[in-house]
Amino acid sequence: MRANKKTAYKRILLKLSGEALLGKQSAGVDPVVANYIADEIKSLSKIGVQLGIVIGGGNIFRGIEASSKGMDRTTADYMGMLATVINSLALQSALEERGLPTRVQSSIEMREIAEPFIQRRAIRHLEKGRIVIFAGGTGNPYFSTDTAAALRAVEIRADVIMKATKVDGVYNADPVKDKKAVMFNKISYIDVLTKNLKVMDATAISLCRDNLLPIIVFNMQKKGNILKAICGHKIGTYVGE
Repeated sequence: MRANKKTAYKRILLKLSGEALLGKQSAGVDPVVANYIADEIKSLSKIGVQLGIVIGGGNIFRGIEASSKGMDRTTADYMGMLATVINSLALQSALEERGLPTRVQSSIEMREIAEPFIQRRAIRHLEKGRIVIFAGGTGNPYFSTDTAAALRAVEIRADVIMKATKVDGVYNADPVKDKKAVMFNKISYIDVLTKNLKVMDATAISLCRDNLLPIIVFNMQKKGNILKAICGHKIGTYVGE
């Protein structure tokens, strides 16, 4: 996929954590935050990029945490997948209020509220300028939404994964706990794995490495950052070869 003259990337997979929708709440979706994210995404429509989105469900339910407390892991993971559908619908509503055509595709069939995930249909939506939100993770337990993001990015032939976080990029230590933590401007897939850096889980990083799919980790809370990154500005950390 070739970028146009204004952008470094043409087709993007944006990965959002469920916690990104929390705002100041302890759980659920903060409409103020959903509207902020929708405004940031709307800025991309002016430059003609094609956008897919994967969003986690940790603001509602985290399967791995529930399983650690005794719940069956498969059941817990399916509950987490359903949480991603709730978040996807909330984001879809915020985007459509801004006049942005949006489709939700779910890996778990629920036709009353979302299309089933079909690769060719997803690509066709993107080509027509629609934003596609991929809900339900991979549809399988034991896989994170990071892995779902990598998988969908490969399937739609995205140019890059944009991983939105609350910090400026990838650091050698937790920058919240360690004020001396140093941010990487660029780092390889192998170094992410061997240094056990919490960019995405190992399965997702390996899938990106095998398909030469770069990842840009950036701070979504800074207004305009996603637009700058897509336009080729040096924002965040570049993960690649």
